[in-house]
Amino acid sequence: MAKKIGKSTILIENRPTIFSFGSIVSQKEGEGPLANNFDIISQDPMFGQSSWEQAESKMQQDVLQYTLNKAKLKPEDIDFLFAGDLLNQCTGTSYGVKDFKIPFLGLYGACSTMAESLSMASIFIESNIAEKCVAITSSHFCSAEKQYRFPVQYGSQRTPTAQWTVTGSGAIIVSKYSDEIKNNPHIEAITIGTIEDLGVTDVNNMGAAMAPAAASTILNYFSDTNDNPTDFDMILTGDLGYVGTDMLLELLSKHGLDISKNHSDCGKLIFNRELQDVHSGGSGCGCCASVLCSYILKSFMKKNINKILFIATGALMSPTTVKQGESIPCIAHLIKISN
Repeated sequence: MAKKIGKSTILIENRPTIFSFGSIVSQKEGEGPLANNFDIISQDPMFGQSSWEQAESKMQQDVLQYTLNKAKLKPEDIDFLFAGDLLNQCTGTSYGVKDFKIPFLGLYGACSTMAESLSMASIFIESNIAEKCVAITSSHFCSAEKQYRFPVQYGSQRTPTAQWTVTGSGAIIVSKYSDEIKNNPHIEAITIGTIEDLGVTDVNNMGAAMAPAAASTILNYFSDTNDNPTDFDMILTGDLGYVGTDMLLELLSKHGLDISKNHSDCGKLIFNRELQDVHSGGSGCGCCASVLCSYILKSFMKKNINKILFIATGALMSPTTVKQGESIPCIAHLIKISN
């Protein structure tokens, strides 16, 4: 059974296992360096819908159906669905998954939602409440810009620190361990983050806002366990981008922790900064979700990697708090995934 150690880490002993996974992205992401890893690439950023919000819902609908089909499962085979997105009241998710009729728990962790949903799914499996759960999240560039900054039609100038919200979604089915999936990656530990706020107020500098949360969670994990950074093939943060990555490494170095040799960031991996106009890299719930559910988990299945730390970071702001001049509180959750 699960066991809490240290300040905020949960050891998962019964090997909740990744049964199936899927990813979906749009044209810009499909032109990036991970193109061959995505399961579905739509050349239409509207995904055949009449609004950006409907397009985001369609992504979740399509990637969930793809992931179920890949596993040869039906919606009734799933006990619980954990999901969320960046939109107010998580409406992208609610409209996207409503027709599956799977018992649903909506989550909001901003861009940390993939780690949050995967954590909850794993804990439900570990505690014998469920046999199979789904974790899913998404983001859409245009729906996010419309809600948090300016509608894209406005044509506002983007600052060098700004990141490009990924249009994408990822889904993972987590199952009880069985011989059928014994060679699949499993969840070994979870570290729940604390809210960190160093006073950043610039909505165009999410990397700077989220880096302290990532640093806090990573430091807590290594303090709670006997692990070392060199134990892992990769320490993967969610979407700090280029600015946030530099800040993270600097913050950790002040505490005597060096992860630079095996650190990667989904916001740096998903786009080609030299060829695509993304400034400081990718961001959004769909960033770490689509990278994890494509390149990373496919690398696990090929045995190219065997053990990683996945740390998804999220900015817990709203359009209202931004307009009121509030700083941006952030969170990061960590998952240890092993073959």
